[in-house]
Amino acid sequence: MPRAKRSSASSSPTPPAPPAAATAPSAAPESAAPGAALLAVDLQSSLLGMLPAASARALRARATLALSAARGLGIPVFFTEQVPEKLGPTAPALRKLAPAAPVFAKRSFSAASDPALLEALREQRIEHLLLIGLETPICIYQTALGALSEGFQVTVLSDAVGARRPDDHAACLAALRHAGVHVLPVETVLYALLHDAEHPFFRSLVGLVKAA
Repeated sequence: MPRAKRSSASSSPTPPAPPAAATAPSAAPESAAPGAALLAVDLQSSLLGMLPAASARALRARATLALSAARGLGIPVFFTEQVPEKLGPTAPALRKLAPAAPVFAKRSFSAASDPALLEALREQRIEHLLLIGLETPICIYQTALGALSEGFQVTVLSDAVGARRPDDHAACLAALRHAGVHVLPVETVLYALLHDAEHPFFRSLVGLVKAA
């Protein structure tokens, strides 16, 4: 008896898989700083509008750099908003850089006094907070000291925080250094996380820095 011919389908052990990019979004990058999170404090349009125009533009640019790089480096982002029912939401252009990040409304000046935020940070095993936002002598100052007292390491990204009065800004950054808070510019921290030019995010970071 002649053998039955095999169908062309059975001669191929497994059908070719469709391209991964067509079926699923790319996975989040592995964090360049496990245990670290970027906390964006009160970057609300109304509060940014209280700064001198040049200071507001500079702060928006550095906050944009920090938020964009956090996404590329796999660093989780958290937002706070001070009394948003009166002061409004985070500036839309900044919020869209981390649209999935949780937002915590607050009334206290220190974000570290919010039990819900502290619980969220500890659920993700966050140990080190990178702070950006407003305003240096009030919410940033109190949040940094409060986070220290809660056992977190804290780095204030000095060119991504701001205040209405430059003298107050400088005095509070000096006081935070004395209290044990790291106070460093955005680029210094980002390049320290990369370690070297072989990091896969290096070229993207260079592009973000040039655009900032």
